[in-house]
Amino acid sequence: MAGLEVVLVTPDIPWNAGNLGRTCLAAGARLHLVRPLGFSLEERHVRRAGLDYWQHVDKQVWPSWDEFEKELPGLGRSYFFSAEGEKDLWQLDLRPPTVLIFGRESHGLPAELREKYRESLVKIPMEPGPVRSLNVSTAAAIAVFEARRQRSMVGRSESR
Repeated sequence: MAGLEVVLVTPDIPWNAGNLGRTCLAAGARLHLVRPLGFSLEERHVRRAGLDYWQHVDKQVWPSWDEFEKELPGLGRSYFFSAEGEKDLWQLDLRPPTVLIFGRESHGLPAELREKYRESLVKIPMEPGPVRSLNVSTAAAIAVFEARRQRSMVGRSESR
């Protein structure tokens, strides 16, 4: 899906990055991984994590957030996912170009990014209760397929 960028900032867990890579592959989105990574991308490590489709994923690995951030304005409207978000996913216009940004599994987005991009923080609505957050690959899959749903609705309404 042209114009959909998915970003993992300093991910910790290879299986989550791999699952999100599979989601991006299935949705036609591009995956961005921002270093430092909590795992190796060497072929033998990727294979051991069960990522036999990894070579097909449209991905880009960035050396740091600072390097990625320089390119961010040219990629599209950016949404930073956090439980602290005021807006919820269902309120967003996810037409292209769109950038969906997620933090690491253990801590979410760094505090400085949550503060700097406070106006762009988004949450996934959940029932009140003991669950603080969703697994990052689950949260990203929800957002990616909401973007697909919205884009398919635009195509349907334009053909009427």
